[in-house]
Amino acid sequence: MPPCRRRDHTVTATLNGLVVEGLCKQYGNHTAVDGVSFTLAPGASLALVGESGSGKTTTVRMLVGLERPDDGTIRLDGRDRSARARNRAERLARAREIQMVFQDPYLSLDPRVGVADCVDEVLRLHTELDAAARRSRVVELLEQVGLGEREAAALPRHLSGGQRQRVAIARALAVQPRVLVLDEAVAALDVSIQAQILDLLTTIRREEGIGYLFVTHDLAVVRHIADEVLVLRSGRVVEAGPTAHVLDTPEHPYTRLLLDSVPRRGWDPDRAVAGRRALD
Repeated sequence: MPPCRRRDHTVTATLNGLVVEGLCKQYGNHTAVDGVSFTLAPGASLALVGESGSGKTTTVRMLVGLERPDDGTIRLDGRDRSARARNRAERLARAREIQMVFQDPYLSLDPRVGVADCVDEVLRLHTELDAAARRSRVVELLEQVGLGEREAAALPRHLSGGQRQRVAIARALAVQPRVLVLDEAVAALDVSIQAQILDLLTTIRREEGIGYLFVTHDLAVVRHIADEVLVLRSGRVVEAGPTAHVLDTPEHPYTRLLLDSVPRRGWDPDRAVAGRRALD
């Protein structure tokens, strides 16, 4: 297999915001990410869309520093995040800049630690606030995501899935990130709870000016939350643009396949099967 190639899909970039150019990652002979480029302006929302194996997760793992790219650059507000962090202080600074909210918050919350202490732990690690100031900040963060005193004293197992996701969001907001990566963050929730969490995220983005990178396979969620869409297939960008344009008038056969695969009134599964065969 040839080495991954740098491909330019970048919108005109500024120093502010997240700018990713020519991102590549290989595992042995497998190219997981091949020349991915995009820009996320401050306060904007971009959806990374694609099936399993499309490169979404590997891309975001490189953004947050869990993987190092083989090629390409990652810059946030003009600062290069592509190279290995030089020391603990730089690692913590990068962690504050980009936070993640995962699909299953129960797996990322310590089941032995109460909600308030879970959020306080982040503040102790990343801020110089004293105990009283941290308690006040914890209350403020939990109120911001719609949780009160009862939830603050609870263990994660005593909360609903939606409440646990609110805790995960509060914990991510504690360090005032520039970018929030939401990795299938509502996929495990009931539809009605999904809507509540999406509305909460919309409010937070409007009030805080945080950029969202939303990783999902759910095109209905994309339409609700994202300004722009990046469609990935086999590690490469096959289509990108404003959400309404990409979803209403898709240009690439793979994007059309994704749309044809969504069950809805008048849905024809044979059309999706034919589209899959044509691509394969």
